[in-house]
Amino acid sequence: MNNNSIELIGTIGYIDMGMGAWALVTDSGEQYELMQPAPSNLLKEGLKISVLGTIRDDVMTIAAIGPVLAIQEFQVIKS
Repeated sequence: MNNNSIELIGTIGYIDMGMGAWALVTDSGEQYELMQPAPSNLLKEGLKISVLGTIRDDVMTIAAIGPVLAIQEFQVIKS
């Protein structure tokens, strides 16, 4: 893991705001917007995952639902 990467565990959800956005909500309630394009097999409502990613401070989105998370790798915990 490099210095800019973070590891998170949470659940994937679709936020129906504006044009819509996919998010990861951690077990502690933090919400991250998934940077697009995200892996298509990751975009499944209710999917519980462990993820390694990078927070992208250089990216803004229309939804603005939380920090933008660029996925590096992920593992499904529960589908």
